[in-house]
Amino acid sequence: MGVAKRAGRLLVAVASGTVVACAVSLSGSPDEVPRERAVDETSAARAHREVLEETMYPSASECRACHEEHYREWAVSPHAYAQLSPVFNAMHGKILKEHNGTFGDFCIRCHTPVGMALGEPLFGPNAERDPVSLEGVTCIVCHRVDEAWGKNSGRNPLVQGDVFAPVFGPRDDSELRRVLENPDAFGRVVTEPGTRGRKVHAEAVEFSPISNPGFCGRCHDVTFVNGFRLEEAFSEYKASPARERGESCQDCHMGVEPGIASGYRTAPAAVVGGVPTRPRKRTNHMFVGPDHSVVHPGIFPHDPAAKELATLEEWTRFDVEAGWGTDAFEDALDEDHEFPDRWDSIDDRYEAREIVELQQERLAEAFAQGTALLRRGYELGEVSAVVEKDGDLELVVEVENGTDGHNVPTGFIAERLVFLQVTVKDAGGEVVYRSGDLDPNGDVRDLHSLYVHGGALPLDEELFSLQSKFVLRNLRGGERESVLAINDSPDPLPFVRPSTSSAVLTGKPRGARIHKQSIEPGGRRTATYEVDRDELTGEGPYTAEIRLVAGMVPANLIAEIAGVGFDYGMSARDVADAVVAGHRVLWEREVPFVEE
Repeated sequence: MGVAKRAGRLLVAVASGTVVACAVSLSGSPDEVPRERAVDETSAARAHREVLEETMYPSASECRACHEEHYREWAVSPHAYAQLSPVFNAMHGKILKEHNGTFGDFCIRCHTPVGMALGEPLFGPNAERDPVSLEGVTCIVCHRVDEAWGKNSGRNPLVQGDVFAPVFGPRDDSELRRVLENPDAFGRVVTEPGTRGRKVHAEAVEFSPISNPGFCGRCHDVTFVNGFRLEEAFSEYKASPARERGESCQDCHMGVEPGIASGYRTAPAAVVGGVPTRPRKRTNHMFVGPDHSVVHPGIFPHDPAAKELATLEEWTRFDVEAGWGTDAFEDALDEDHEFPDRWDSIDDRYEAREIVELQQERLAEAFAQGTALLRRGYELGEVSAVVEKDGDLELVVEVENGTDGHNVPTGFIAERLVFLQVTVKDAGGEVVYRSGDLDPNGDVRDLHSLYVHGGALPLDEELFSLQSKFVLRNLRGGERESVLAINDSPDPLPFVRPSTSSAVLTGKPRGARIHKQSIEPGGRRTATYEVDRDELTGEGPYTAEIRLVAGMVPANLIAEIAGVGFDYGMSARDVADAVVAGHRVLWEREVPFVEE
């Protein structure tokens, strides 16, 4: 075996110039990353700090007391997962490393506004963060905003205050006043500290921008300080037919059915002392999308019982796959079996198992809702499968944007993987052609597949993919594709290059751009596949199997960011496998080839 080359932290073993193995690895220590370290605290000091912070930024668990259903939806949402995601954390760490820390909080301030308001480290293990910081886009991130900040890439302050402080929402406080004025019906509620009773915010301020699309644009239209337009979901919406009809982001993403303007439920906004408030328009706070959790189910979704039972680090040592806490495992257990101290008690293992199974049910619900959303965004159009007169096969597949509210994919389009898997079989079921198949790392065979890059697999020449790519300007002539928008030099001494001219004068940043592959509202793209008759070894008739697949991120992104390490003790292989396991088959179709 020859030398082992490193590409990120994906190890490519080379023998006689040919790649023979490819695997995600995190052996050895992660590369050094600029990071701030938390100051050691005594238990008393930590408790004092947490009490102080809770008076500034209340936890979603406090809102849960009266808003149980809102909490249940939010707790499994991408908003609630924003800071817990090991993929995000490693990507943010990689960008900080490449910029020597000068990128600051640009990414993370949308993922944990509370954490940044508290002055937490820009990069570090989540176990060291404040509990409210770990809630990501938590209740107060939207309901403690009192000004229409507009498109500011997440740079907006939160109104500080404990749970009694005013909240800002779509309605005035007339219903709240009714609750406060009727203790016989709703029980004893208190609106200030120092008295016993059910804690309730003393005021609800009507803040109409929260119901408008521009409110979402704060974090869902992202422009770098140099003018680079990283995400344009809100900008796309503003030019869409949906906006012309008066439909909002909220209509499609907070309504009855995800992905379409389907109206809203009518239900109480709160249940106080076991008594529901008057029914009204009730928005859904699950906010499903293409992301899915890859972390331990004891950590996410957010659950007060899980947090009370074990710490984040302790949950990572609870072996779900081994069956801990199930009768089958516990009945067959050897007496000398050793567990981590926290899980030495069989009662605790059974309690943890109950929590995990409930968490998995909630994750499955959110995944199903996310799949429904994506199925409405992407549609298979017309398909033509023809045996041409010369004996060649031609397959033409249309992929359409099923929504007219924005492009698909939208948002962080350079990391969204949407592609066609096409398999052509002969009458005996033998495969004569493939496109869109995955390499052993879980990547499609594009230029960023390490197997393709290393020569072990051929490039998929007819691959249909809607993943956009960053295109970076080289130091000396030409451009190159990248999976990260980091304009670093590929020279032996890498560095991030500042722009040599003003983006104000040129109208665009010079260092990087996005090669968009997404489909505009009402648009479609056509994929054409051809199989030469010389490749048809079997007998006809031939059949094409077509699948439209959506993935959260490509596995090669995990390789690109793996050098800074992943949280929760996860290896790059763990993360990549979990990402690929979350691929969703949105549509399937089987069509026979017919004579021309």
